[in-house]
Amino acid sequence: MPLAPLISKERGFCRFWLNTRATIVSALGMALLFVVNGLQVASLIVLSFSRRSFRRINRWCADTWWGLCVRGAEKFNGTRILISGDEMPMEENAVVVANHQQMPDITTIMALAKSRNRLGDLKFFVKDIIKWVPGIGWGMLFLDCVFVKRNWASDAEHIERTFRRLVDNRIPLWLVSFVEGTRARLSKIEASREYAQLKGLPELKHLLIPRTKGFAATIEGLREHITAVYDITIGYEKGVPTLWQYIKGSVKRIHVHVRCFPIEEISQLDEEIRQWLLDRWVEKDALLEYFYTHGFFPEDGVVSPA
Repeated sequence: MPLAPLISKERGFCRFWLNTRATIVSALGMALLFVVNGLQVASLIVLSFSRRSFRRINRWCADTWWGLCVRGAEKFNGTRILISGDEMPMEENAVVVANHQQMPDITTIMALAKSRNRLGDLKFFVKDIIKWVPGIGWGMLFLDCVFVKRNWASDAEHIERTFRRLVDNRIPLWLVSFVEGTRARLSKIEASREYAQLKGLPELKHLLIPRTKGFAATIEGLREHITAVYDITIGYEKGVPTLWQYIKGSVKRIHVHVRCFPIEEISQLDEEIRQWLLDRWVEKDALLEYFYTHGFFPEDGVVSPA
């Protein structure tokens, strides 16, 4: 079953101080984000004569604001990310798939990207409604993120155009996809297990059945541009934290297991790509079972599924 929500144990003045500090930090961060949004809007002037300069400006904006978020967690909150598994090369173009539990999953991936000089090159699959959210949503509009309205079938043409733009312009990227489609919660995992029983799929304890169709189309659309797929497994020690708990410093350690798969090792056949992802999720489920039992991921990542 999924890990329970993290329970904050701060009391009295400590709790007051942490909440006050987090409020100040959040307010300053949002103010800076709107300044960054202003720079992004101004970059439209540059777009009329240099698309490369336009992207360079927006990469700097993303790298700067996201970088402050990452450094703030490291320096002020003492948050450490413990990484096991494969070494990720510097500045490699990749599709990143990960389990999704709460918003700190995203900041964790940002920290990984920063360590590989890919923070400003992060792209996300994002629900279309997010682009109307001031600050974060507005900023992502300038970063070639992939906005999805309903489902892959209805958005296919728009997504394919985005992929083609990324490939044709040789845009550096880590494209992040939470292929479960939503955060793994107990009720959703139970519903996913019922679906798996109905369809004859593996029944997972800690994860949702991944949406393989979109993943297969992503690999097909970006195969000539990416060199690897990164399979990221995120584990929390004492409970799944909210973004607010992360900001105020309640999360001291986050465990991450990385598996890197060269694109040449992944089939070009749609059905085999979809099965490949499902196989990874069965292994990921076993990895999380091991983590919740032992408190750490095995270095080699080899765990036999139950």
